[in-house]
Formats: sequence, C-alpha cells, structure tokens
Amino acid sequence: MTERIKLKSEPTTFPPLVDRAIVITGPTASGKSSVAIELARITGGEVLSLDSIAVYREMDIGSAKPTRQDRDKAPHHLIDLVDPTDEFSVACYLESAHAIVDQLAARGKPAIFVGGTPMFLKGVLRGFDPGPAADEAFRQAVEEDVKQYGVAALRKRLQQVDPLAAHRIDPGDVRRMIRALEVAYQTGKPLSHRQLQFDEVCDASRCNVFRLGWDRKQLHERINRRVQQMFERGFVDEVNALISKHGKLSRTAAQAVGYRELLDYLAQQGDLDKTKEEIAAHTRQMARRQETWFRSFKEIRTVEVAEPLDPQAIALQIHSLLVKRELP
Repeated sequence: MTERIKLKSEPTTFPPLVDRAIVITGPTASGKSSVAIELARITGGEVLSLDSIAVYREMDIGSAKPTRQDRDKAPHHLIDLVDPTDEFSVACYLESAHAIVDQLAARGKPAIFVGGTPMFLKGVLRGFDPGPAADEAFRQAVEEDVKQYGVAALRKRLQQVDPLAAHRIDPGDVRRMIRALEVAYQTGKPLSHRQLQFDEVCDASRCNVFRLGWDRKQLHERINRRVQQMFERGFVDEVNALISKHGKLSRTAAQAVGYRELLDYLAQQGDLDKTKEEIAAHTRQMARRQETWFRSFKEIRTVEVAEPLDPQAIALQIHSLLVKRELP
C-alpha cells in the first residue's frame, strides 16, 4: 500500500542551504559521486545524496546508489530513507537535509551534497515553500479528469489558473501540474507567486556549487556503459524482487528512468534488448533535461572533465576553488 511520508513539523518555508554546504552536481553518469567521495576524504566532510530515487530502500542498481565500499570511504546520508511503496516529497527531503546539515555543522564537518535531481537541487540552492498539506480528494478528482480528458487538458487548465507555473513545469510532469492546481485551489494564490522569493540568486563566485561538464559524446558513451553494467549487476532480478515483495511501487519510484521501462518489460514479457536500448535512450534524454536545468542556476561553476576521469584530481581541483569563508 502506498503511503505518503509526512513532515515531522510544518515549516512555513525551507531557507537555502547554499551558504552552508558544498554542492557537486552534473548529469547522470558524470562521475560526480566518486568525486564527492574524494572531496569528503580531503576535507573531512560527509556526503549528502541529492537523488530522488536513492532515498528508496532496495532500489540500488537502477539508482546507481553508493555501494557499501563507497560508504566505507566516506559517511553518506539521505539514502535508504523510505520503502519503495512510499511517496517522498521535496519538502520531506529538505526537512531531512536541514537536520543533517545542522548535525554536521555542530561537529565541524563540511556537508557535501552530490546528485542531479533538479527539484532537490533547487531546494538546496534557493530554498523551498512546501505549500499546504496534500488534499487527496482534490488530487484523485484531477487524476480522474486526466484519465478522461488527457494531459493536454490538464495543462490548459493550469495555464488558466497559473500561467507562470504552466510555463515552468515540463508538459509531461502530471504530478507537479496537479500540485500547482492544488495549491491554487487551497490558498487562492498561484504556486508560482508563492515561490517568487526563491528566484533570488547567489553569485557563483560566492558559492561552493560545481557542475562536472562533459563533452556530450563522451557522456553518452558513459551512460550506455552504465546501463549495460546495471543489467550485468542483476537489474532484472532487483526489479523482480521489488514486485514480488511490494506488488505496486509508489508513483515516484515506478516512474524512475530504468525502473519504469523494466516494469513495463516484465509486465508485458517484451524484448529485453529493446528495453535496454529504451533505458539508454531515456537516460540520455534525462541528462539533456538536467543540463537545461543546470544552465538556469547561476550559482553553478562548471569544472570541465574528460576521459579517463580521475576523481581525486577533480576533487583536488574543486578543493582549490572552494570559497573558504563560506565553509561550515
């Protein structure tokens, strides 16, 4: 049974964490996790995942979750927080992230965020307004409308209620469009107007936020290799075990790239080679979307990288660029 994880408290807003942490981001398969581990070893810091799928237990291979060996090299946080049947929001993530950053600051340890989930990243860089609590009856009613009239009708409805949110939200992101409608319905104020305060930007020269920049061809080759390695490590068995144990996954977990395609394959007994190709193609598309997001964040400085990737050398380069006065 799907359960929505609730906040332990109900803050009005979550302030930015950009002045209290180091952030390493980049598209999927860019090698950012290995760089973050090396940077943690250099600085004595600890790693905080910025990945919306790594929060789920038992979803290890498809999320490229840090291995036990990785976690032995440097302490990791914000992984394996909830079951695959749970819904886990940006607000829940930020509540946990703020608590960990506070704990690390009390111990004099730098917090090193690493990952590429755009909404998690935006919450860390610019803060977040969680808005009112979920209205399940409203959501179910809108979801029924989507089934009957389609996603285009949902988008048109949002354009009428909150045109700025409709412009910002990906046309296929049904969940976020419903949330924008829900907030307007509950508060009488468009979600985009509530979040204008989070458009304030910290100058990149004053932030410790770094993106690993790859040549697109090399990045695509890395993505293709990662997908192949996922299957070699037992990705099919992992998803079969999830289905056997839990039946139905939460919407967020089931829609993750890789898991979504493999769930369809197992349900329809499709062509495995074709499924692998679809996962690789969809992962490359996701990387392009991530890069578009990164360009919108003026806080980010790019560190160019290339094959063969040397995580320690890149970590040392980033360490030399850190704004020391802004470290915890």
